[in-house]
Amino acid sequence: MNNTDSKDQTTHFGYEKVSVDDKTGKVFDVFQSVASRYDIMNDLMSLGVHRLWKWFTCETSGIRPGQRILDLAGGTGDIAMKLSDRVGVEGEVVIADINDAMLINGRSRLTDKGYASNIKYVQANAEVLPFPDNYFHAVTISFGLRNVTHIDVALKEMFRVLQAGGQLIVLEFSKPKLPLLKQAYDFYSFNILPVMGKVVANDEKSYRYLAESIRMHPDQDKLKQMILDAGFNKCEYHNMTGGIVALHKARKF
Repeated sequence: MNNTDSKDQTTHFGYEKVSVDDKTGKVFDVFQSVASRYDIMNDLMSLGVHRLWKWFTCETSGIRPGQRILDLAGGTGDIAMKLSDRVGVEGEVVIADINDAMLINGRSRLTDKGYASNIKYVQANAEVLPFPDNYFHAVTISFGLRNVTHIDVALKEMFRVLQAGGQLIVLEFSKPKLPLLKQAYDFYSFNILPVMGKVVANDEKSYRYLAESIRMHPDQDKLKQMILDAGFNKCEYHNMTGGIVALHKARKF
């Protein structure tokens, strides 16, 4: 279920079929290109609704003071800021991202906002995490899982670094449930979003890829099964905005 053909070792980069070895580099280039305009584009693309999705994710996370949290594909730090407040000075949030430009922008942004004492930054591939077994109380990944080359491998790595009883939290674009909403969403994604990317970020191609990557990502139930197959227990998901986004939660027991 990782969108990879093991016979010829190809995978999908949006709708394009590429070699497995090439996808990581292509995804890296996309986020290297959009890093400086990432936050502005998030607000424009979602009309600000992404802030509500992230707020709900953190408010329902159950993360407590003193815990150690891994925020994968942490980008420019939206989730990390909220988690930093929740774990407090005695806790720790580790932002891990494969892209150095995203980490640099995130670190600058969080430092300017006064977040420094309990946040660390690590450049890392989600498929090969540089952390010991049973290390984190929770692992979060928001709008980043669909960009991973081997989703199943990354999920197993997340399972490995979680403590017993630890929680996986995945916030990701998914599949709208209502036909009319799906039609409107498709029109917006493939007609409005690339133009917006061209005008605001001077990068139409990257935003067309992001729209395509959402369509290639497993739907709610398929992702739930992949999480269970990685070893997690009691995986549940909650649809937001009619299923445009889904929040999956699972435990390691």
